[in-house]
Amino acid sequence: MSNIWHGGRFPLEMANFSDRKTMADAIGIEITEAGDNWVRGKMPVDHRTHQPFGLLHGGASVALAETLASIGAFCTINPDTHAAVGMEINANHLRPVREGFVYGEAVQESMGRTTQVWTIRITNEKGKLVSLSRCTMAIIKQAG
Repeated sequence: MSNIWHGGRFPLEMANFSDRKTMADAIGIEITEAGDNWVRGKMPVDHRTHQPFGLLHGGASVALAETLASIGAFCTINPDTHAAVGMEINANHLRPVREGFVYGEAVQESMGRTTQVWTIRITNEKGKLVSLSRCTMAIIKQAG
């Protein structure tokens, strides 16, 4: 697999959110590494990401999945002319998590001129599958 990143490398130092006041920042998502066609990150399972029964909220898993796919897609395009936005996401929640961290890996499956498709696997600290998602990203021209 050849490198898909715009400019030849994934900008890990720019991919995290601590100064952006986004949902990803609010729930503790951190981008940890990237390869030729994938992005990895982690998210805490705590009061910010729990549902009322003390388990990881499915919406938090979807937020991690779409964040990884969005960052991955954005880093493949010229940010001066285009943006990547979520068009569709689905998720199968397979295993509950009460505490610790979950880890996500988004892999680019298809990269077209106007759409990209990413598969996102979220695992627990033991490497067991927690959630499986597929996210379609729209590539749009920036206004201006």
